[in-house]
Amino acid sequence: MKDLKITKRIQEFPAARETPIAPAPAPPPLNIPQLIDHTILRPDATRANIERLCQEARQYKFYSVCVNPTWVSLARQLLDGSGVKVCCVAGFPLGAQLSETKALEARAAIRQGAKEIDMVVNVGALKSRDDALVLLDIRSVVEACRDGSARCKVILETALLTNEEKARACEMAVQARADFVKTSTGFSTGGATVEDVALMSRIVRDKGLGVKASGGIRTLADLHRMVQAGATRIGTSSGIKILQEAVAQAVSSVGTEH
Repeated sequence: MKDLKITKRIQEFPAARETPIAPAPAPPPLNIPQLIDHTILRPDATRANIERLCQEARQYKFYSVCVNPTWVSLARQLLDGSGVKVCCVAGFPLGAQLSETKALEARAAIRQGAKEIDMVVNVGALKSRDDALVLLDIRSVVEACRDGSARCKVILETALLTNEEKARACEMAVQARADFVKTSTGFSTGGATVEDVALMSRIVRDKGLGVKASGGIRTLADLHRMVQAGATRIGTSSGIKILQEAVAQAVSSVGTEH
């Protein structure tokens, strides 16, 4: 009797294998503009450059514009009613300012209309293993952001750090209750890499923090690689070019289907 049951089960295997398996649902298409902080942080940026940046952000519905502190008030005026946020940097680009200075910078930018602050971590303190100072540094800006209903991103400047230092900085950003960790300023020896984004994402994603990949992201392929590695925001000055590539790719794929 037992042998009959086994035989029957063996006979059922081919039928089971032939049963069609439902394909996995396709991932939702990326809302590329809402991933992008449309950025101009060059020291020689002019009023005309900022006006153009904001006009482009309105037109293409980017998530935010990211500017230096001196341009926050103008950007807020130009973007009023558009839904595009103003992001401002603090302690930029070296991160070597006093914690109090970074906090004051953040508070001033928030008063002028910034809704997100990208602060540079104290890289020297991190490399010196002065974790108390690094934590204080991050926390002082996070508290300024909390007081002003803004979000705080912590720039690690990954090109200058070992993996152990990157991990430690991410853990302190979590402890300080920041909203994001970010790879780079774009002004150091290197920008975002897939490996760094993946490392940062592994540490912070389960704690509810986002990961912003920034520095050297210039093409649609770059953006896709960063998102696949775990990036939830992209900082780039090439947002228009990336969107043009996405449109061209979509048109091309429609053409091939016919």
